[in-house]
Amino acid sequence: MMQLAAIVILQDSRRSSCPNVEAIVHAAVKQKFEQTFVTAPATLRLFFHDCFIRGCDASIMLAFRNNSAEKDNSDNLSLAGDGFDTVIKAKAAVDKVPQCRNKVSCADILALATRDVVRLTGGPYYRVELGRLDGRTSTKASVRQHLPNPDFRLDQLKSLFASHGLSLTDLIALSGAHTIGFSHCNKFTHRIYNFKSQNRIDPTMNLAYARHLKQECPANVDPRIAVDMDPTTPQKFDKFYYKNLQQGKGLFTSDQSLFTDARSRKIVNLFAADAAAFERAFVAAITKLGRFGIKNGKQGEIRRDCAAVN
Repeated sequence: MMQLAAIVILQDSRRSSCPNVEAIVHAAVKQKFEQTFVTAPATLRLFFHDCFIRGCDASIMLAFRNNSAEKDNSDNLSLAGDGFDTVIKAKAAVDKVPQCRNKVSCADILALATRDVVRLTGGPYYRVELGRLDGRTSTKASVRQHLPNPDFRLDQLKSLFASHGLSLTDLIALSGAHTIGFSHCNKFTHRIYNFKSQNRIDPTMNLAYARHLKQECPANVDPRIAVDMDPTTPQKFDKFYYKNLQQGKGLFTSDQSLFTDARSRKIVNLFAADAAAFERAFVAAITKLGRFGIKNGKQGEIRRDCAAVN
């Protein structure tokens, strides 16, 4: 069951205490994005992982000497450093303004940066609710069973997303973030080399796409090698993720299952045909996710350093 008590309505007091916060964060994110495109998928993925584990409280940013924090869990080791760096640079830019110093949480900055990278890659602009506090707790163990696995099928995905207050439409819309995502070879190579089928390839995968992936990820390739999740427009936030699914070009089982399962196929087809419908659903879903498990009052703080509790 969704923990309704953990969700409160966000207030926009941060905007009044630091009126230019959005412009400051945007400038820092844009500068980072212009240095490396990885800024976009890394920041977006960081937001999802943060919200899914303990709620949107920037606990994913905390670092401990004994490597016992969320980010040290094996499921988070592939989070690109550029996402963390984006938030750190934006936080420094905000705190450089005397009126804003220690007024804006790392959790709010991560939420704003996420909106900005979506926009910078051609996706929708949306209003970000502010007022989150930063959590004081982060444990490696808390990650367990809180993140979607690349091999999940629809029932497992639905159950996980429902536990975060998200519907089937939300699940499919948020999966669309993979339109600018990338993945390391070891997360999907079993679908092209070791599947239990005559040619060892997952039968739900487009054969030409499977051959392409074999070129990108030869057997025994360095596991750090990464490939784009959207082979069509990998640096554009658009509806092609869904058009790829229609053609059997979903990189993960969890992606392709959205089309192979009749219960979700209709929504995939809608988003593939109607970019505006996808964008509306994505904005609604990411806004809903941004309210999950937020800290208020004595539950949290505004960190001076995003990587350490005060």
